[in-house]
Amino acid sequence: KSTLLQLCKNTTYFASNNWLFVDEVTRKVQRDGNMINEFGDNTTQLFILSEHLNNHIIQPQVNMILDRCILDGYVYTKWLYNQGSVDDWVVNYANNLLQHLVDKLDLILYTQPEDVRLVNDGVRSTNNTFRSDIISIYEELFDQDYPWMEKLIRLNGDVDTRMQTILNNIYEKEQPRQQQNI
Repeated sequence: KSTLLQLCKNTTYFASNNWLFVDEVTRKVQRDGNMINEFGDNTTQLFILSEHLNNHIIQPQVNMILDRCILDGYVYTKWLYNQGSVDDWVVNYANNLLQHLVDKLDLILYTQPEDVRLVNDGVRSTNNTFRSDIISIYEELFDQDYPWMEKLIRLNGDVDTRMQTILNNIYEKEQPRQQQNI
């Protein structure tokens, strides 16, 4: 995801249309002194969910690309809940926040994990069981019949293919808006 986000930042289309990029939620919370990934707790998830709330409602008229969105906040909170590290009320809050904010997203870009190597960057967890569990929670969420599922775009293939899929979907989404402004 970080590679794709960097490519988007360097793409003329996004630069010329003044897109806003939000590339940190979890790392920001970690820098503020909270444990993340499989070591998170109620406090960590509340801070992360607060960041998602802020990102989803800040400058709503601005085109934004979020490295992580409320789906990520919910999925990681659900994993921590399953481990007994997060209380019922926090996972319920995460679910309610997901239902409240997901409609604010125009597209949900999900990077299929099969083609992505797990690389240690000093922050990302390299625990394969944790990763598998997280993927399973995403897939369980995607198996639900939510109206917002029509916004889900699965990105697979190499970086160039994924980037082209992003651009195609954004162009397609932008066309009706541009025609309305004519």
